Amino acid sequence: MPLLLVVAAALIDAEDRVLVAQRPQGKQLAGLWEFPGGKLHEGERPEEALARELVEELGIVVETRDLTPVTFASHAYEAFHLLMPLYACRRWRGEPQSHEGQALAWARARDLRAYAMPPADAPLIAPLIALLDDGRSRR
Repeated sequence: MPLLLVVAAALIDAEDRVLVAQRPQGKQLAGLWEFPGGKLHEGERPEEALARELVEELGIVVETRDLTPVTFASHAYEAFHLLMPLYACRRWRGEPQSHEGQALAWARARDLRAYAMPPADAPLIAPLIALLDDGRSRR
């Protein structure tokens, strides 16, 4: 089974909300909510790929130094195995906007379970809740 490496971002705003995007009609898993990101190009480092994907999908500019690894997902789909590192990001330039026809939503980490997500994205929620709850308790 081929291994597919993709990267994802937990964009966290000043209110500790996380951005999720709904996969548009016509795409595989349409209608499900996911963390922004995508596939690596040949020779790209994961952080470079994620910065590129965020420009393409949302029109925001992220410096790779502002991407902090949080966790990863490993999921066997029918035709491939997906490995997806998740990076937290609190700094970017621009306002996230839909560039690929996807709906966008800001949600508290603890509310992300209310969003129907692909099987690979759902396990990323618990580490985000722990990260953001820990951050709130230190304030």
